[in-house]
Amino acid sequence: MYRHLDDSNIKSKGCVSVNVLVLGGSGFIGSNLCETLVQLGHHVKIMDRSMKKTDFNFTQIEFIEADFTQIEDFKPILQGIDIIYHLISTTVPATSNVNKIYDISSNVCSTIQLLDACVQTGVKKIIFLSSGGTIYGQTEVNLIPEEHPTNPICSYGIQKLTIEKYLYYYNHEYGLDYHIIRLANPYGKGQIGKNGQGVIPIFIRKIMNNEEIQIWGDGSTTRDYIYIDDATQALCMLLEYKGDCKLYNLGSGQGVSLLDIVNCISEVVNIQAKIRFMEARSIDVKSNVLDISKITKELHWEPRKKLKDGIYQMYLDIK
Repeated sequence: MYRHLDDSNIKSKGCVSVNVLVLGGSGFIGSNLCETLVQLGHHVKIMDRSMKKTDFNFTQIEFIEADFTQIEDFKPILQGIDIIYHLISTTVPATSNVNKIYDISSNVCSTIQLLDACVQTGVKKIIFLSSGGTIYGQTEVNLIPEEHPTNPICSYGIQKLTIEKYLYYYNHEYGLDYHIIRLANPYGKGQIGKNGQGVIPIFIRKIMNNEEIQIWGDGSTTRDYIYIDDATQALCMLLEYKGDCKLYNLGSGQGVSLLDIVNCISEVVNIQAKIRFMEARSIDVKSNVLDISKITKELHWEPRKKLKDGIYQMYLDIK
């Protein structure tokens, strides 16, 4: 699953090693993030409800197997931790409306317990992975800036926005430092498309197997896709960021429709896709492309992997 990442964009002279806890570190985003953190020389601890240690090539990582929603006291887990990456969400956008009470209680209430423990144990900073795809709701602009009104149309987006507000409150009330990353749609190595997440790996496998693809709507739905290495590089750069900015969009800044994705995959694998169009879903916004000018300026970061190159790399990994 892993390969050496040699990228000067995330390395800096005199990088100070810190103790990092990654909540949800065995998932797609988390495992790639942990790989990069270890390569940068940081001490990494992962907390997740299930994991296979053999999936990781790094003996330096400490594993804690625990259910985020069942922890009554986070303080023992946070002892000695400098910075937390909070990547856990118990729901996904497509299913969050089914049980809204669970969506809110398992994510928001558990995070408040975590924040209380952060204050009590002296955690220096928490970096929260929010959702650039659901926070803003329906928009009329080509590129969505962080200042755009937030009107999520699914419970998933509402709980992410609620946690963002609590982070602001804990900073104001207790001085707990934080950063919020409103992430676009990440894709890349290690993504398997389970639970209906990750249209790119799902489409690649179906097209390779000559299976029918289901598309909700007419295929014109437009999203922002970012390769996982680009995303984790930006996340790691926040460890040393000393500026005042707390909230960032993180994506490619480029809009791509579902039909564009299908056509690109078909070209890469040299197989014509079979498509069945389904009735559009109420939870899907028509277009969501993030303005990334703020994070590009503040962190001196920019996405490097082109979509076709990323799809080709995923195709090689899957094949």
